[in-house]
Amino acid sequence: MKLLGKYVDKGMQGNVVLVPEEPEDMWHAYNLIAEGDSVRSTTIRKVQNETATGSSTSSRVRTTLTIVVENIDFDTQACVLRLKGRNREENQYVKMGAYHTLDLELNRKFELRKPEWDTIALERIDMACDPTQSADVAAVVMQEGLAHVCLITASMTLVRSKIEVSIPRKRKGSVQQHEKGLAKFYEQVMQSILRHVNFDVVKCVLLASPGFVRDQFYDYMFQQAVKMDYKVLLENKSKFMLVHASSGFKHSLKEVLQDAAVIAKMSDTKAASEVKALEQFYMMLQCEPAKAFYGKKHVLAAAEAQAIETLLISDNLFRCQDVNLRKEYVNLVESVRDAGGEVKIFSSMHISGEQLAQLTGIAAVLRFPMPELEDSDDDDDEDGAAGGDDSD
Repeated sequence: MKLLGKYVDKGMQGNVVLVPEEPEDMWHAYNLIAEGDSVRSTTIRKVQNETATGSSTSSRVRTTLTIVVENIDFDTQACVLRLKGRNREENQYVKMGAYHTLDLELNRKFELRKPEWDTIALERIDMACDPTQSADVAAVVMQEGLAHVCLITASMTLVRSKIEVSIPRKRKGSVQQHEKGLAKFYEQVMQSILRHVNFDVVKCVLLASPGFVRDQFYDYMFQQAVKMDYKVLLENKSKFMLVHASSGFKHSLKEVLQDAAVIAKMSDTKAASEVKALEQFYMMLQCEPAKAFYGKKHVLAAAEAQAIETLLISDNLFRCQDVNLRKEYVNLVESVRDAGGEVKIFSSMHISGEQLAQLTGIAAVLRFPMPELEDSDDDDDEDGAAGGDDSD
């Protein structure tokens, strides 16, 4: 994301001008823009023109509109953000108060004005505009005939390519067709890696599968790399890591990212730190349940006692339409930080964020036990608390 201008005063009033440059930036924009915000951007509008004879013609014109956002739709496949709202500035083609849909697209600048900025929104801008935050882990989860090539960024797991190839079964006396099918499959996966993985940024490529599929593919890929002189693969051979996965489906990434060897290899990436924080929470929940809680009521009570060592919170909660509820979560994050605690904001588009969402989207590991919160479980029917089990 490119920041062209930031004008936010001490009273947290103002606007920012941004240009999304990568698909990930559209996800950041989706998290930044809330209902009630004003967004200014160029758009195409269909205009009806009536001639002197009474016949009408329609033409498409490019114009700049400012709308007050009422509805937000994020298309993750096309990476387009659709904002629907009423026009709030005089325009020769669109009446004041008329509805219009703005499509925010890559490399098209937009200006965002909020009634009031908060620290979470400003932090997200800093993070989105930091070029070091790009996707630094790639993963290929595969089984015979099926593979998903994914990029794991700080905020989301992007499936860049899905490869499906029908592989004939081994038949007695003839394995040739089977071998041919496998070679075709491996070739497609290798080409997909070459196309989608930027080795200048990626620190680690995980090859994950059940059985020996990953080993066979790895051998095939580097034999081909030598034969075809794919320098980019040969120079980055050390970045490939072979790990076990139960299948070639995307959800198998969850177990891959929890592998101790993988965590060690990815130790300096945000994705790994989130996975690790969630692992620690689950461990604490089993070993010392009085120091691990989830659910808004219990976490707020722990924060009031300045007991939170690590707060785990989903970015979903900051997208709530209720302004007061959003403020409550922002204040919680600030109070935990002020008390010396660590805050991990999980992305709902990331595997670890999906897991946290199953625990109400908010959890905390405490500095000291608070058994009195456990005792209050009986009175609390609305959200989960300590003592829950580690279920997927």
